[in-house]
Amino acid sequence: MLEALAVPQKWNLMFLRHRSGPVYLWYEIAHNRFLRKTVDDFGQPGMDVQDIVVDDPAELLWRLRALHGLKNTLGKRIVAVGGSSGWGQGGRNAPQRARELWKLEIVDVSYDELGKRIQQARQDAALQKRCAKEADDYLGGKGTTLKTDRGFVHRAFVLTEVFKELMQSAQTNAITINNCMGTIMPISETTACLPLSLLNDNDYMAFCESDFVVVPSGILLHYISGKPVFLNDPTYPYKNIVTLAHCTAPRKLDGKNQEDALILTHFESDYGAAPKVEMRIGQTLTNLIPDFARCSVR
Repeated sequence: MLEALAVPQKWNLMFLRHRSGPVYLWYEIAHNRFLRKTVDDFGQPGMDVQDIVVDDPAELLWRLRALHGLKNTLGKRIVAVGGSSGWGQGGRNAPQRARELWKLEIVDVSYDELGKRIQQARQDAALQKRCAKEADDYLGGKGTTLKTDRGFVHRAFVLTEVFKELMQSAQTNAITINNCMGTIMPISETTACLPLSLLNDNDYMAFCESDFVVVPSGILLHYISGKPVFLNDPTYPYKNIVTLAHCTAPRKLDGKNQEDALILTHFESDYGAAPKVEMRIGQTLTNLIPDFARCSVR
């Protein structure tokens, strides 16, 4: 019966009991009879010792979270404004590898289409009024310090609504922006940094640079952790200091509580609105480092 249930086309786990009163037989024989079929070599397709859990529900939970992450990442649809790409020489083939390995469905949206949607949003008086109020409420919130022009922030909230519309049209909650350090700025008259941060705080997945070396790992981590994720470039470490470059970090790092933030200009261009999130001392981070060859985590 167990062999019939544990077909390799499924993801399988076995939960055994040791402290269950009378000794449970499978606690004794799961290894030699089920996994090894009474010989030396493993013979159960699709299962090994990592798929067996004894007594501890926490050990079962992290495996279920991992499977939840994998299931929801495979075949995920994501909007790519300005198309897909990958950083540097190593990332030239990253979009294709992401399609093949992770089965990602990348929905390309041109900058011409984005520009048309931004113009439509600017002609929507009700939307403009609502976004201006939301921007003012955001800037007036506890722990928020404005260090750039307020107009950049107002336009960032409008751009956020446009991004939401694009995702809604594609029936997904994931988006990434190509050429986010140049092309988008004259079209939106702000930067994508603050919109991506706002989206990450509200259960979307929003990545700068359209870098598909990194994007699959970000999607995977989001679904495993149930918390916001963001793309970053770690600078050269020294004396126990690592600066996380890029400006799309969510403020709700734990998914609930909002951290303080400075709203600055985008670093490379000195333009727009970008949040510098003040992570509290002791904040736990998980940093995934995907490789170029497989766009997978090592």
